[in-house]
Amino acid sequence: MRPEMVLEIGREALWLAVMLSGPILGVALAVGLVIGVIQAATQIQEMTLSFIPKLGAVAAVIFLVGPWMLRLIVTFTQRLFLEIPGLVG
Repeated sequence: MRPEMVLEIGREALWLAVMLSGPILGVALAVGLVIGVIQAATQIQEMTLSFIPKLGAVAAVIFLVGPWMLRLIVTFTQRLFLEIPGLVG
């Protein structure tokens, strides 16, 4: 297996990780920012006030985007398994 092939597979795996984590981290960031502004405006500094909405938002995103994420992982894995004979020999 050539080094270029290893780098290409690694690049694709990293890009897949970014695509899978992007929606979840983006929603958590947005909800955290909104809750932070609300906490600063009302001077309520309760830790669970920021944790519970983030947890709910992340769960909703996983529920909504989960099939797409699973399809990406399965497609990448299937393609990798199909390419193994060509990579080894």
